[in-house]
Amino acid sequence: MSTISEKILSKHSGVKETVPGQIVKSNIDFAMMPALTAALSYQAMYDMGIDKVWDREKVTILLDHIAPATNITNATLHKQCREFSRAQNLKYFYDINSGVCHQVIPEMGHVYPGMILVGADSHTCTHGAFGAFATGIGSTDMGAAIGTGKLWFKVPETIKINVNGELQKRVMSKDVILKAAKEIGADGATYCALEFSGNTVKEMSMGSRMTLCNMAIELGAKTGLCEADKKTYKFLKGRVKHDYTPVSSDKDANYKRILNIDAGELQPQVACPHAVDNVKPVSEVEGIAINQVFIGSCTNGRFEDLDIAAEILHNKQIHSDVRLIVTPASYEVYNAANKKGIIRTLMEAGAVVCNPSCSVCFGGHHGILAPEEVSLSTSNRNFKGRQGSTEAEVYLSSPATAAVSAITGVITDPREEYYD
Repeated sequence: MSTISEKILSKHSGVKETVPGQIVKSNIDFAMMPALTAALSYQAMYDMGIDKVWDREKVTILLDHIAPATNITNATLHKQCREFSRAQNLKYFYDINSGVCHQVIPEMGHVYPGMILVGADSHTCTHGAFGAFATGIGSTDMGAAIGTGKLWFKVPETIKINVNGELQKRVMSKDVILKAAKEIGADGATYCALEFSGNTVKEMSMGSRMTLCNMAIELGAKTGLCEADKKTYKFLKGRVKHDYTPVSSDKDANYKRILNIDAGELQPQVACPHAVDNVKPVSEVEGIAINQVFIGSCTNGRFEDLDIAAEILHNKQIHSDVRLIVTPASYEVYNAANKKGIIRTLMEAGAVVCNPSCSVCFGGHHGILAPEEVSLSTSNRNFKGRQGSTEAEVYLSSPATAAVSAITGVITDPREEYYD
């Protein structure tokens, strides 16, 4: 009668069974820190009187949020992270040429079904797409995690999101999770696990599943998970060098809530300013003029996202009033897109293609918005000031909606064919 999360926490804490609300002390399998939170995390470890990380092969730092450094403060932080990694003899360290942590970590084989992965970044829940219990934690908790290899958890309740049916043309997993955000609310899943299931999810690529789990935190969730299957194993083959044990929920597992989404009836969704759950179908926001389009981030900067954008933008030009910024999520994505000609297609359409990083999403590097400007972004947050001025507005959409809108200059339904 247990869910995936309950089973993983049970195994890692050495107890026969766990139930929601129970407090357990669990072994950690891997811990990762983006540069912005790394210094606080390892300083917390030092403050606890611990001089060495518990396992040099299971702790890593990635430079992704502001990469390359844009000022002396950021450059100093990067330098400190490099020095810490050398001093601790960390086996894995990912510098500015790597990409966004949540894309790089699975590509490099650090994620696998049945594990516990913690990250000093809220979107660590992305890795639940691989059947792992993955969650973001604060810097103090991270200090304890990297120093001891253990951490206390409260076992979360689980909300099951069943998605069934065939998605319409150019309706994507981003539209599914935005619909879920509207139905559940930004705090409706606070400290819950979101478990994505149904035949639509089974048909999704690993990249699309990562998009679902990535935004679990935007509903307040502790983690998001998909059950591992053949697609999971195929992605991990050659990346993960050891055996692992997948975990599935019992058929009679207890859920706090079950949300059913009819994929066939779903139209493209758009999150409107200034909240992720302020979601409307594209038909209700069509025609809103935009100044900038961003395709990238740990939500939608993968190969399939750039691929559909290139398919739409092939032999076309972006609107004269629009800036299109595209940022691949990792070097692997960038390289694959470059080999296929995707990067060239996007640039010929008028896009500015940036190096793999958090880029526009974080609002600390590329594409800062001026007051009263409007952005349509494939990232995960649209709070005031997220991408620049607090007087700017950010809408969130899928890559398909973003690419089509870059052509028309206004928010546009990507299912329409008149622009083809």
